[in-house]
Amino acid sequence: MDRREPGAGFSDGAARLRVAVHKFGSCDGCQLAFLNAGPALLALAEAVELVHFLEAGLDDPDARVDVAFVEGSIGTSEEAERIRAVRERARVLVAIGACATTGGVQALRNLADAGGWVARTYPEPDRVHVLPESAPVRAHVAVDLELAGCPVTTRAVTETVASLLRGALPAPRHEKLCLECKRAGLACVMVSRGEPCLGPVTAAGCGALCPGLGRGCYGCFGPSELPEAGALAARLRALGLDAAAVRRRLLAIHAGVPAFQQAALRQVGEEDGDGR
Repeated sequence: MDRREPGAGFSDGAARLRVAVHKFGSCDGCQLAFLNAGPALLALAEAVELVHFLEAGLDDPDARVDVAFVEGSIGTSEEAERIRAVRERARVLVAIGACATTGGVQALRNLADAGGWVARTYPEPDRVHVLPESAPVRAHVAVDLELAGCPVTTRAVTETVASLLRGALPAPRHEKLCLECKRAGLACVMVSRGEPCLGPVTAAGCGALCPGLGRGCYGCFGPSELPEAGALAARLRALGLDAAAVRRRLLAIHAGVPAFQQAALRQVGEEDGDGR
């Protein structure tokens, strides 16, 4: 973990942990996970020094830090250059949220002609320097930890900071959301109510929020380990969703995930009732 030397060690008590929070292509929602921490964030103030965080009024993007939290996908040449600079100045880089970990909603444009889309949208398209694809952070630089979610949870952020203060990265979680439902004693909404649900291919982390309210999972936390998206797509068709609805479910938040993308594209051209 000693990738850089901006300050003292992570757990030797010689200095506070220097932290930066950077924004790229995103809605800012994951940064609110820090601000929403409230008292928990204040409790860490003695051990953490926030040196860059525009949402909190701190503007020092070039500071060398122990930990850089990065929200958002990389979709322009300027962002590609900037993320390399962030990586160079941070000992540990943590990608937070769907956009930073899978490309997020922006990755929907990867399925289309980005150049043509820009030309149709902007009056001066030559001034918009988009990359061919909107990509997760790891496509451009080395990432030490990814925290999934749309948005990431405050608990995940604060637990990560606490782990780093103790000198270790938290273990990544890829278990399926279905396990959270089981632990919470929730009946499967897909089996018991016929609700379309992405839980079988989605990573845990939200506390089974939607199933706990009787709704199917929308996949906010991205792909679980070994997601069988094709098999789930067939099940969603059997529940009554047409091909277009299945594509929307799989691509709405994580269009950049190969397993979701492949299962969704297999629906293209299918008439309602086929492949059930």
